[in-house]
Amino acid sequence: MKILQIINSLDTGGAEKLILETIPLFNKRNVQTDLAVLNGFDYPFLKILKKLNCCSIFSLGNKSVYNPFLIFKIRPLLKNYDIVHVHIFPSLYWVALAKMLSFSKVKLVYTEHSTSNNRRKRFIFKILDKFIYSFYSKIITISPEVDTNIKAHLKYNNDKFVLVQNGINLDTIKNEKPISKKELLPNLENDSYILTQVSSFRYPKDQKTVIKSLKKLNDNVVLVLIGDGPLRNECEVLVEELNLSKRVFFLGIRMDVINILKASDIIILSSHHEGLSLSSVEGMASEKPFIASDAPGLGDIVRNAGILFPINDDSSLAKEISKLLENSEHYQETVTKCLKRANDYSIDKTITKEINLYKSLLEK
Repeated sequence: MKILQIINSLDTGGAEKLILETIPLFNKRNVQTDLAVLNGFDYPFLKILKKLNCCSIFSLGNKSVYNPFLIFKIRPLLKNYDIVHVHIFPSLYWVALAKMLSFSKVKLVYTEHSTSNNRRKRFIFKILDKFIYSFYSKIITISPEVDTNIKAHLKYNNDKFVLVQNGINLDTIKNEKPISKKELLPNLENDSYILTQVSSFRYPKDQKTVIKSLKKLNDNVVLVLIGDGPLRNECEVLVEELNLSKRVFFLGIRMDVINILKASDIIILSSHHEGLSLSSVEGMASEKPFIASDAPGLGDIVRNAGILFPINDDSSLAKEISKLLENSEHYQETVTKCLKRANDYSIDKTITKEINLYKSLLEK
């Protein structure tokens, strides 16, 4: 069984992190799995995968992933694999069109990672999506909300879809050690508390609400923001406007995320919607209390384990942070419940379900 995973790039993100973690594990289980990226820029995740030397990696260019000529670079790859597993738009479109033009018999699988996207709001894309998704033998959905929404959008028979929750490598997180707070933030006062959010700086992420919450918290509470993206500058401007430059730290893309999470006092994810957020699961597995906005793709994961606050509500977020910092019993109870919930999202379960899906497609 030969599998090719295709994605836009290996930039930071949930789908990208999933590929980084699963491809080596697929190959360890004797399921030959390779990777093709529309944009082969040497992002940190791609560098890590190359160093592991566990698979073949095909770079199809280094320019825009929206270039339709990528279809012709994808076509020759299809004949070499039994199944091509695709992630993220526009890879979704280009692979389907490549299969149509090549008359290949390869089976296509697509993982739907998001509860929503702008295409679903436009009539023309509703028609195009129904055509494009039809080329995929199976559509994997990563959470109940993703499953419900894509079924409503496409209106296919339910047997076209299979729910496979994303997972993380729990053993890796358990074995990591916290980075020293002084190493992380050399000028940090000894009585300071660190809040951390890990997410790209693009919609639907909502770092601004977390930044605003600091104005309602004591001066010894600081915020660490990990990630990069087009909205980072807006957040930096907001920090200056609120006179918080000594309390908010932009660390960019880091490869020691788990070590930083374990050094933090509270982990936060403020967002407008998610698919199944691996960052939230990593946060809950890091032995720290986790707070998230009550958004699609987050609420169901976090409810009755971590703490939820209304979307865009910096006042409610500040109150929840204060409760945790002022009540050690509440703090530890939240940590315990978060750890228990994280155990439901083991990457081993994800891989086993996907391998069984591949086998069932090839048997047909």
